[in-house]
Amino acid sequence: MPPLVSIITVNFRQTQVTCELLESINNIDYPYLEVIVVDNGSIRDEAAVFQKYYPSVKVIVSEKNLGFAGGNNLGIQAATGEFFFLVNNDTEIKNGLIENLIKRFDTKKVGMVSPKICYFQTPDTIQYAGFTAINPLTGRNRAIGKGEKDHGQYDEAFRVPYGHGAAMMLHRSVVELVGLMPEAYFLYYEELDWCEQIRRAGYEIWYEPAALIFHKESITTGKESPLKVFYTTRNRILFMRRNFSAAKVAAFLTFFFTISFPVNIFRFLMARKFDLLKAFCLGAVLDKKPIVSA
Repeated sequence: MPPLVSIITVNFRQTQVTCELLESINNIDYPYLEVIVVDNGSIRDEAAVFQKYYPSVKVIVSEKNLGFAGGNNLGIQAATGEFFFLVNNDTEIKNGLIENLIKRFDTKKVGMVSPKICYFQTPDTIQYAGFTAINPLTGRNRAIGKGEKDHGQYDEAFRVPYGHGAAMMLHRSVVELVGLMPEAYFLYYEELDWCEQIRRAGYEIWYEPAALIFHKESITTGKESPLKVFYTTRNRILFMRRNFSAAKVAAFLTFFFTISFPVNIFRFLMARKFDLLKAFCLGAVLDKKPIVSA
């Protein structure tokens, strides 16, 4: 019998978007699914909508917005599947995704698998075909293939340093060993930190192009909102502090405050984006203290 897969998604004030994901899940053939929606700090009774139209879905309500990691962790703790598939609510699933992800767990060394991710609005355009490693000087990495037309150039599976937070499958035993997703970040970089922990525990992370998902990028936070600027800035520094040696952190901070900081200050000032300027400055100095503004 195929394994039970717990699909976990977090809803934050996006009832329609989440329902579109649930509808796409209803249309796939894989029969052994447990679907969990974590209603994360919603301002109205969105859980009732999910329960009315998708009665088989398990809905968990958190009155407080716990962030990306906190919401997913609630779902993981309630899940009963052998595999956990954590997926953004602003995605849509196609047939074969679950089966092809499971197939990649062909050895006990595989700890996480992410599918190929394409943009929903332009489904022939790639968003993710693996990640590069984090550059220890800049604290940044890049998504392989991002923005490229999909001509099959990334149709071979390979090991990657990081899965993609929008869609990642893990075996239950991996989570039981390394623990839940770190909640210190609230939003952005938490899945990268989790992947660091998974790899340090001896597991591999894979990109699987035979599995495909479509992502409605940045519906929640916007392409460059103050929320996104604050947390990407704050969490880049936090990630480096948590995962690199003291010498590498010192080099990173030197680069950040002598190069990245003035460049971004100038960029926001010239564009007269003072809200983004404020968010960037706060993120640069408040990396040890979470601030919830969602």
